[in-house]
Amino acid sequence: MDYGNQYSTTSYGAGGGQNGGGFMPGSQSDSAAGQKGKYGKDTLRPVTVKQLLDAHHPYPDAEHFMIDDQETTQVTFVGQVRNISQQTTNVTYKVDDGTGVVEVKVWVDSEVMNEDGQDPKKVTEQAYVRVFGRLKVFGNKRHVGANVIRPIRDFNEISYHLLEATVVHLQATRGAPGDAKAATNGASNTNGMSATAAAQLAGITPSARKVYECLRNSPQTNEGLHMQDIALQVNMDISAVMKAGDELSGVGAIYTTIDDHTWAIMDM
Repeated sequence: MDYGNQYSTTSYGAGGGQNGGGFMPGSQSDSAAGQKGKYGKDTLRPVTVKQLLDAHHPYPDAEHFMIDDQETTQVTFVGQVRNISQQTTNVTYKVDDGTGVVEVKVWVDSEVMNEDGQDPKKVTEQAYVRVFGRLKVFGNKRHVGANVIRPIRDFNEISYHLLEATVVHLQATRGAPGDAKAATNGASNTNGMSATAAAQLAGITPSARKVYECLRNSPQTNEGLHMQDIALQVNMDISAVMKAGDELSGVGAIYTTIDDHTWAIMDM
């Protein structure tokens, strides 16, 4: 998945901006012609409620919010409905996703109401739902103006969404996986040895390095490896292995375990 400036389509309907700029069906129905430029930048981001509550305006009177220093317009999240309040013009849901609670407002469409004034397809209290909408503020109180709120039928969608929101957050704050790999190249050598270990072993003899590599490449146990086993594996005399062990112990690369002749490498 590529979570750069646009977000990929998911199998659970949390589709992002790669096809159509992240718009939900009907999200532009009330847009004036002069607003096309503004909505052209819309993307859909998976979030948690806490991220919505922590989001901030980039400047006073801004219409959009910033999450992880990125402009955020359309959002999607999942949660459990704790309360439903039916009004004349809208229905307000209090949705809890485990990280916080936020109000979700859905404007009432009289055409889909039944004789009792209820939407036959609306969700019920304690149901898990997915919400698509836009974060808004009214009277210094935040809410999500929902384009879509639907019940969750497959509970794997809850776990999937939380993982997706985590990936997007990490990629926004720490960079893409390829960037992270490049950033850590300086901390490891080509053999996967940490920078600390490489520095400690910089001046050791070839025999000591051979013993160290034997210990590092052997299955790691709490007991370590006896010097006789090391001698057999590296084809060295016991005396040479013992001397190499003393050298490695002196630089803090290995330590003794069950006796003075059984060693394990330090975690570095």
